[in-house]
Amino acid sequence: MAVEAMTRRTRLPPEIFDLPVEKMREGYYTDAYFNQARDVLLEDGRHPRVVMQVFQKQQAVLGGMDEAIAILKLCSDDWEELTVHALYDGDELSPYETAMTIEGDYTLFAHLETVYLGVLARRTLVSTNVRRVVEAANGKPILFFPARHDHHRVQTGDGYAAHIAGAIGVSTDAQASWWGGKGIGTIPHALISAYGGNTVLAASKFAEHGDPEANLVVLVDFENDSVRTALEVARALGDRLWGVRLDTSRTLVDRSLWSEMGYFDPRGVNSRLVEKVRGALDSEGFERVKIVVSGGFDAERIRQFEEKGVPVDSYGVGSSLLRGDNDFTGDVVLTDGRPSAKVGRRFVPNERLELVQ
Repeated sequence: MAVEAMTRRTRLPPEIFDLPVEKMREGYYTDAYFNQARDVLLEDGRHPRVVMQVFQKQQAVLGGMDEAIAILKLCSDDWEELTVHALYDGDELSPYETAMTIEGDYTLFAHLETVYLGVLARRTLVSTNVRRVVEAANGKPILFFPARHDHHRVQTGDGYAAHIAGAIGVSTDAQASWWGGKGIGTIPHALISAYGGNTVLAASKFAEHGDPEANLVVLVDFENDSVRTALEVARALGDRLWGVRLDTSRTLVDRSLWSEMGYFDPRGVNSRLVEKVRGALDSEGFERVKIVVSGGFDAERIRQFEEKGVPVDSYGVGSSLLRGDNDFTGDVVLTDGRPSAKVGRRFVPNERLELVQ
């Protein structure tokens, strides 16, 4: 993992994060007691030089570090008086491993602890979840689809956290903006509805008027008959079709499985449904058409599909990537050169940290 960090020496520039700098400087987003503690020190004329040590408690993939550094650079009282060492976004992080240290006059950055810890917690949660599904998928593309499950303001940073962890595609332009990418997606159910429930017509119009360079992926579960619809779409679009997406609800059984019920769980997108769609496409010469699956997938479900050899080409993953926790903690461990951590905590040097310029 140290080798991974050594190959990547650049960080995102602070300006890219579009931070509400003045409000952060005022402590608007900070737990009140940090602001109050800082006020006490300033009123008392005390300026302790501290080492703040930041860590979390799980095996994780670090996210949000560049954003946390941007907060310190732009919102502390004097960045030039601080010395910061940190890991890089995308680094594997061990439980209790020090991810960042901040050294300097505590009153210069006391008002920012809530903000930089929150950024690290959120982005590391997303990065870790994405890396786990990427690993489970054995190199198959992961499409990052959780935008509809959370507030729009988190999209940009979450998209970058997914990108550094290995997601191949994100669904909104906001999610892709920090590295200059574009959102990708499939033909939505709503467009099919707008064409009276005719998937082939909706797909044909999308192909006619959409980006000719984009991979065309069509949802084929609208009528709950994925095998039939996949074949109809493939016949109509020919070489223009890149893939079909199975997204059957867990409350439904696809029509193609009705005669096979009794020996497996037939609900939603299951291995047998994928196999039937793949077999039908192959039998008519559409071997090159990819199969994308979505609907309730997480690392464990993807792992099960891969262990069974289910013929999936790509996984769309949504809300599961936002679940869990990767809480970060900041401790003052040295004050004016002396150990000052609370009982149970101590200064933990980490040779992997690099000086932030």
